[in-house]
Amino acid sequence: MKMASAKYPWMVVALLWGVALLNYLDRQMLSTMKPAIMVDIPSLQSATQFGHLMAVFLWIYGWVSPVAGFIADRFSKKRIIVGSLFVWSAVTFTMGYATTFDQLYILRAMMGVSEALYIPAGLALIAEYHSDKSRSLAVGIHMTGLYMGQALGGFGATLAKDYSWNNVFQVFGGVGVLYAIVLMFLLKDKKAATVELSDSANQNKVSPLATLRLLAGTFPYWILLFYFAIPSIPGWAIKNWLPTLIAENLNIEMAVAGPLSTITIAASSFVGVIIGGVISDRWIRKHNRGRIFTSTIGLALTLPALMLIGLGTHVVHVVAAAICFGFGFGMFDANNMPILCQLIPAQQRATAYGFMNMVGVFAGAFITDFLGKSTDAGRLGIDFAFMAAIVLVALVLQLIFLKPRTTF
Repeated sequence: MKMASAKYPWMVVALLWGVALLNYLDRQMLSTMKPAIMVDIPSLQSATQFGHLMAVFLWIYGWVSPVAGFIADRFSKKRIIVGSLFVWSAVTFTMGYATTFDQLYILRAMMGVSEALYIPAGLALIAEYHSDKSRSLAVGIHMTGLYMGQALGGFGATLAKDYSWNNVFQVFGGVGVLYAIVLMFLLKDKKAATVELSDSANQNKVSPLATLRLLAGTFPYWILLFYFAIPSIPGWAIKNWLPTLIAENLNIEMAVAGPLSTITIAASSFVGVIIGGVISDRWIRKHNRGRIFTSTIGLALTLPALMLIGLGTHVVHVVAAAICFGFGFGMFDANNMPILCQLIPAQQRATAYGFMNMVGVFAGAFITDFLGKSTDAGRLGIDFAFMAAIVLVALVLQLIFLKPRTTF
C-alpha cells in the first residue's frame, strides 16, 4: 500500500497530462483549420473577424479564471477537473455541427468558460501532491501535455484536408467525453489533513475576502502577476498566429505550416519544461531564488527568438528561432506555479493562480485581436519582433523585485 501511495502523486500527473493534452488540442485546432472552415463559413476569410473569434475565448477564459480559482480552493478539485473536461469536450463535439460564424462564436465562448475551470484546479492538485523536491518537474511534465496538445492541434489542417473539419471536431470531442468518464474512477482528491504541514483541516473554509486580502497585501505576488502577464503576450501570439506567419511570410501551405509551427514549438517546449524542472528543483535546495533564476534564463532565450521569428526570411531561420523560443518558454512555464508556492499558502493557491491566468489570458486576448489587424495591415512579422522589447522589461523587473523568503 505504501508503494502504491508513493507512486500515486505521479499517477495524478499522468492522468492530468491527458487532460492537459485535450485542453490545448481542442482550442488549437480552430487556428489551423481556418482555411477549411472558411470554405463553409466565408466570413472567416477576414483576419480581423478570425481574430475576434479567437479572442472571445481568451476574454471569457480570463474573466472566469479567478472564479475558477475560488471554486477550486473550496470544492473537490477532482469534480471540477472532470466536469470541466466533460463540458469543453461536448462543446468541441458540437462545433462539428456549426454552420455560421455566430454559432462558432457562441461555442468558442462556452469553451472559454469550461476550459478556464481546469488549469487552477489541475495545477493546485499537482502542487498538493508534490513537495519542493519534485514540484517543478511534476508541473513541467504536466505542461508537456499542453505542448503535445498544441502540436497535435497543428494537424487539424491536415486532417481537415483529408476528411472534414466537422469530423475532426466530432472525433476529438468524443474522445474527451470518454476520458472524463475514465477520470471519474481513477482521479482522487488530496486529503486535507495530508496536503502540507502549513494546511489545516479547515482549509476549505477560508473566505474569499480573506484570500483577496492576502493576495492584495503580498507585494511579490503583484510582481509575479506582471511577470506572468507580459510573457503571455508572445506566448499566445505564437499559439494563435505563428501558423499564419509562417504560411504568409514563407509562402507555405497552411497544411504544412500548421504542423511545422506547432510541432517545433511543442517539441522544444517539451524539452524545456523537463530540463527547467530538474534544474529548478535542484537549484531551490541551494538558493531560495533558484526557481526564479531558472525561469529568467528561460525567458531570456525568447528575446532573440522573437526577433528572428518575426524578421526571418528563410524556413531554417524561423524554425531555429521557434525551437529557441519553445525551449526558453518551457523553462519559464515549468516554474510559475512552483514560484507561486513560495509566496502563497496551499489553501489559496488555486485562487492566486486563477488571477495569474486571468491577467495572462487578457494579455493574450489583446495580442490576438491586435495581430489580426496587424495581419490585414501586412505588419505581422514586425510586430512579432517588437514583442521582444516588452518581454525584456518584465525580465528585468522580476530580477530586481521578486525575492521570496519562504516556501509554503
